[in-house]
Amino acid sequence: MISAKKDTAMTMMNSEMMQGPITARGVGREAQAWMRSTLSVFVMLSLLTNTTAQRPTPAPPQSRSVLITGGTVHTGDGRVIDEGAVGFRDGRIDYVGFSYGVKTTYDTTINVAGQHVYPGFIGANTTLGLAEVEAVRASVDRADIGKLEPELRSLVAYNADSKVTPTVRANGVLVVQVVPRGMTISGTSSVVQLDAWDWEAAAVRADDGVHLNWPAAYERRGWWAEPGETDQSKKDERAERIQEIRDFFRKAKAYAGNSAPEKVDLRLEAMRGLFNGSKALYVHASAAREITEAVQFAKAEGVKRTVIVGGYDAWRVADLLRENKVDVILHRLHSLPLRPEDDIDLPYRLPALLKEKGVRFCLDRAGDMEAMGLRNLPFNAGTAAAYGLSPEDALRAITLDAAAILGVDDRLGSLAVGKDATLIVSTGDALDMRSNNLTHAFIQGRAIVLDDHQKQLYKQHFERYQSGSGKLK
Repeated sequence: MISAKKDTAMTMMNSEMMQGPITARGVGREAQAWMRSTLSVFVMLSLLTNTTAQRPTPAPPQSRSVLITGGTVHTGDGRVIDEGAVGFRDGRIDYVGFSYGVKTTYDTTINVAGQHVYPGFIGANTTLGLAEVEAVRASVDRADIGKLEPELRSLVAYNADSKVTPTVRANGVLVVQVVPRGMTISGTSSVVQLDAWDWEAAAVRADDGVHLNWPAAYERRGWWAEPGETDQSKKDERAERIQEIRDFFRKAKAYAGNSAPEKVDLRLEAMRGLFNGSKALYVHASAAREITEAVQFAKAEGVKRTVIVGGYDAWRVADLLRENKVDVILHRLHSLPLRPEDDIDLPYRLPALLKEKGVRFCLDRAGDMEAMGLRNLPFNAGTAAAYGLSPEDALRAITLDAAAILGVDDRLGSLAVGKDATLIVSTGDALDMRSNNLTHAFIQGRAIVLDDHQKQLYKQHFERYQSGSGKLK
């Protein structure tokens, strides 16, 4: 889809340049301005396709059995095995335990003594693969028009060939939930693994849930202002939006009650899974009032499973969430407090607060530059460990609990017999930016090349300066 948009942009540019005002002196001012603006687009598009650094080729299926032995194994469910081992064949784990307990022969043995073995990290609520260069509109495909569009599938827009992806894998993030943005109902997300030729091969769980942006209960009138109640006209508008959502959900529920409708409605078909439990409703909400309204709304409309995305105030309404078995995807921890009166470190302590209150959660990196910033996900978990969570609980927030919230914990999220061999090996603590250093990574048993655009550029210029050709004259 991205390449199709690029071709469309070029066609539009050529067409409008031909139609631009031409004067006796040549190209008119409006056409000149258009040419200048589109020239920058051409330059950026060429950077997307003509750079010397290449994306690593997806690995072939695992053909030889592998045993990783001698390291500290962090299983993802809270257990730590010193001098442990993980064995896998045909893409599935068949041994997890102490090194001395291995009874089976493996084709390849990798000694990682002194290193750490983890499940592959899982990034929830991201636009990785939907946006390449923010300044180039033709490479951004994360939103559409309309208000209630659950049939929009992020999976078919996912760009498996993104050059951002290898930089994210280099820090251990091997699986992500690709989520559309914008509108009231922005579309349907999917879970993908980050080593594939195309979106079909990348899919781990297609169409896992529908994303609803709950109308904000408060508004800011400037960066200096505290959030406050909106005026009456805004309140009325918000009430109308909530009623519009309610009417749509009731129509969708009635439609879902008919297993063989005479006329197929794509929008309502996309909602069907919310009422039989095959899809989750991801409600993007932060304030306590918004979260409360959303949970009560979903329950009243017969939605089987609800997940709050954002969840800044989730700890304040933890009883409600726990009683209704509502999970939380916490917004990026490296953020400023929502309110001036909040403690400056409150965002860092949110995971510990939810853990204390018995609410299951995972972490995201949504926000500015979120696709490329996803590589910092493990370090956000490290921040949670520094502010109240135990290291293994922090790890769980981006492994097993993330997998459970996204509905893929039967295959991913922990090192256990029968699960996919999706794991990483690091020389140091993978949640610490000072010591995170991956030496091996596997997705479904396939050995992943830990190379990326940035590493290639570093090597290129390092060699240049080592040879002396890069020294100043």
